[in-house]
Amino acid sequence: MPLINKPGATPRSASSSLSVLRRALTVFFALDGFVFAGWVVRIPAIKEQTQASASDLGLALLGVSAGAVVTMTLTGRLCRRHGSRPVTVAGALLLALGVTLPPLTHSALALGLVLLVFGAAYGGINVAMNSAAVDVVAALGRPVMPTFHAAFSLGGMVGAGLGGIVAGYLSPTWHLLLLGVVTLLVTLATAPVLLRQPMPAPVRPAPAEGASAAPLAGRARALVAVFGLIAFCTAYGEGALADWGALHLQEDLAARPGVAAAGYAVFALAMTVGRLSGTALLERVGRTATLVGGGMV
Repeated sequence: MPLINKPGATPRSASSSLSVLRRALTVFFALDGFVFAGWVVRIPAIKEQTQASASDLGLALLGVSAGAVVTMTLTGRLCRRHGSRPVTVAGALLLALGVTLPPLTHSALALGLVLLVFGAAYGGINVAMNSAAVDVVAALGRPVMPTFHAAFSLGGMVGAGLGGIVAGYLSPTWHLLLLGVVTLLVTLATAPVLLRQPMPAPVRPAPAEGASAAPLAGRARALVAVFGLIAFCTAYGEGALADWGALHLQEDLAARPGVAAAGYAVFALAMTVGRLSGTALLERVGRTATLVGGGMV
């Protein structure tokens, strides 16, 4: 007799597969944060290398956002066609290349162009791995998405901390090249685990047959617009801290490179703590209260 998933429970074999999938996907979230933080803490050195003014650097940094936005609009289609997990692996491989390119530039224009590649990889892997995480959450039947995002922040904290340590010893070229190599090795080691594990079926029942989808579709579009606005606001603040925090500490407050890197590490630590508490908050007070409370804070 076939095993049937019930709400809140999965068969033993499915549960084991789900646990392996969750760990492998968590590695990719942490790796993404680790690489991004490594780039962030070397922005002051890249600015000095390219001799860019603050305004020129700001325009160059738009390359990350522009590349990410373009890729994000396409990644959803790629995930539907090829699956979110293969696209996650492809994004990680492109990220390994993209992070090595900024220190090879010597002008703001060239920096902006290579940041398009880095941004494309960063945006692509974020959409793909979040899509895969949604599948894991649906199969698990618990709101564990914050733990994936906590892994990103924890990776960012470690990446910024190590970046601060090596800033006084390694040039940006060697630092980011090593980041690319680490990204490649971790991806090659973790990808087979992520790709080979089957995805258990969601524990929630499908909508009743014959139910009208039109009202639900209209409401979903409105909710997507609201969540998009919330995401825009949070990304605006996070992006400002990531792109300009280390520069502010180093250029305006005369901090050493290691101390400037520690600024982002502390920010990432605070995000990690907040996200690790996310699942407990969602289960105890609900999604709406958590969302509104988080927005107010």
